[in-house]
Amino acid sequence: MLFVRDLQIPARIGQVDQPEAGGGVEEVGADPSTTALRDALPLPVLGRSERGFTLVELMVVLVILGLLATIVIINVVPAVDKASETRAKADIEIIDQAVQRYYLDNRRYPTTAEGLNALQPYLRRISQDPWNRAYIYATPGSNGRPYSITSLGADGRAGGSGKDADITSN
Repeated sequence: MLFVRDLQIPARIGQVDQPEAGGGVEEVGADPSTTALRDALPLPVLGRSERGFTLVELMVVLVILGLLATIVIINVVPAVDKASETRAKADIEIIDQAVQRYYLDNRRYPTTAEGLNALQPYLRRISQDPWNRAYIYATPGSNGRPYSITSLGADGRAGGSGKDADITSN
């Protein structure tokens, strides 16, 4: 069996010390071709490439990672706002359907005082809007409708535009 400790490490690149005649380390019953193979293999030389990264290389990697993070954040934040608006519209549509079922059963719409609590038998749960505020139910509604369901948007105030715009049932 051949062990790493049996190999001779050269003092300089390209210099290979040959074992002295009769004085080298030999295996019992070793094939002479294995010692020739051992002597022919290049030995690792510690050079500049194996010492690690330079400060400049690390800084370049950090700058690239920072740019990638910025691009991801710029693209994800608007998607979160759009998802919140979409969820509010879907919630309002579900509440609107519950109001219609309430009307079919009771031949009237819930009053403002009864609010969304009157819809509990028709909804699994009465959720809050994506900004953790209650939906607003009012009778009579705007535009001649008998009721309206509203979320005040991200800012929580009436009016606004963009992500702060109110979301109201039709």
